[in-house]
Amino acid sequence: MTADQDGVWVGFDLGGSKMLATVYDASFQPLGRTRKSTRNSVEPKKNLKRIVKTIDQALAEAELDRTAIRGIGIGCPGPVDMTTGIVREAINLGWREVPVGDWLSKKMDCPVLVVNDVDAGVFGEYRFGAARDSRCVVGIFPGTGIGGGCIYEGRILRGQAVSCMEIGHFPIDPGGPARGNNRCRTLEHVGSRLSIAAAAAQAAYRGHAPHLAEDVGTEISAIRSSALRRAVDAGDTVIENILREAAEWIGMAAAGLVHLLAPDTIVLGGGLVEAMPDLFLEAVSRTCDGNILESYRGTYRVIAASLGDDASVLGAAAWAETEIAGDSKPTQAPGRPTVA
Repeated sequence: MTADQDGVWVGFDLGGSKMLATVYDASFQPLGRTRKSTRNSVEPKKNLKRIVKTIDQALAEAELDRTAIRGIGIGCPGPVDMTTGIVREAINLGWREVPVGDWLSKKMDCPVLVVNDVDAGVFGEYRFGAARDSRCVVGIFPGTGIGGGCIYEGRILRGQAVSCMEIGHFPIDPGGPARGNNRCRTLEHVGSRLSIAAAAAQAAYRGHAPHLAEDVGTEISAIRSSALRRAVDAGDTVIENILREAAEWIGMAAAGLVHLLAPDTIVLGGGLVEAMPDLFLEAVSRTCDGNILESYRGTYRVIAASLGDDASVLGAAAWAETEIAGDSKPTQAPGRPTVA
C-alpha cells in the first residue's frame, strides 16, 4: 500500500464526449488526473478498455500503480443498477445492459461502484461543495438533457434495481403535442439546452436575435451556453426570454420535488447554470416558490453548484469510499485539482 500507506480512491466521470479520471488521497486531495475523449459509435468494450487506460495514466501521474487503489467510483450517464454495477441504458453511448462494474473490477482487481453521473455530481456537492450540511439535497442539472439526483440523509436515493431522479423525463405539459414516442412533452422538451438552442436558432434565423446570429449563426450545435450568455449580455432580449422561460419550467418541476421530498437544498448545476447563475437561480426560485403550498415556503434554498466539472468525479470517488469504508459525513471541500 502506498500514498502514505492509506491507499487512494479513484473517481471517474464517463460522458458522451469525454472521460475523466482523478486519483485522490485519503483526504480527497488530487494526486493525478487524466482526461480523454469518449469514442462514439463503438462497441462498449472499446470504451471500457479506454477507461482502464485513462485510470492507469492518472495513477502514473500520481507515481502509483493499481495496488494502491482502495476503490473506484464511476459516474455513468443514464439509469444504472447500483447493486450489480450494470449500466441499464446510456443513449448517448449506445449502451444497454453493460456490466461496467464487474468488468472493471476484474481488470483493476479492486471494488468498483457504478452510479449515475448526476447522482455522483450531487453527492460531490453534498460532501464537498455548496450543499454541505444538508439533510436532503435535490440536484437539477440542465444540459443537453436534464439530469437529476437526490441525497437523503447521506445516501443516494435509488430504486431496488435502477437509479431514479430522471427529472428530465418528468411529464411537464400534458396538454402539449405528443412527441415521437407518443408521450407528452417532458421537462427536457422545454428546459434543456438543446430545446433552448433550437428556439434560439429559430429566433436568430428570423432576425430577432441579431447578436447571436452574428456571433455563431443559426446552427443548433454552435449555440452553446457561452454563446447564449454573450447574446444576453449584448442585448438580445428574445434570447433572455427563452432562457427565462426554460428556467421557469425547471422551477415548476422543482415545485413538484419540494412537495414530494421536502428538500432543504435544491442545487442547480451544469453549463447553463454556470454561464448564467443569477438568471437561473432567480427564475427557478421564484417559480418554485409560487407553485408550492404555503407550509413549504422558507423551508428550502436554491443554490448554484460550486464544484464545476469536478463534482461528478469527486462525488463518484467519495461514494466508493462511503460504500467501502462506511463514511457518509459531509467533508470540508478539498483544494481544487492542480495537476494537469
